[in-house]
Amino acid sequence: MGRHFGDLARVRHIITYSLSPFEQRAFANYFSKGIPNVWRRFTSSVFRVAPPMVAMYLTYTWGNQVHEQGKRKDPKQFENDE
Repeated sequence: MGRHFGDLARVRHIITYSLSPFEQRAFANYFSKGIPNVWRRFTSSVFRVAPPMVAMYLTYTWGNQVHEQGKRKDPKQFENDE
C-alpha cells in the first residue's frame, strides 16, 4: 500500500550499504585491539585529567573542613554564662 520504512526517500548519487545485525561480529578484535587501545588512550589522557580533579577534590575537602570549623561555637565566649 505505502512505502516501507527503509524506502521512504529516494536519494540520487548516494550509495548506501547495510549488513544484517546477525552477520556482524559484536566483539571482533575485542581482546587483541580493544583492550590495548583503551589502555593507550587512558595513559595518554590521565595526566591531563587527573591533576585538575585532584586539585578540585582537595579544594572541596578543604572548603568543607573550614566551613565545619566556622560553624563551631567558641567555648571561651560562654564561660561566664549561668
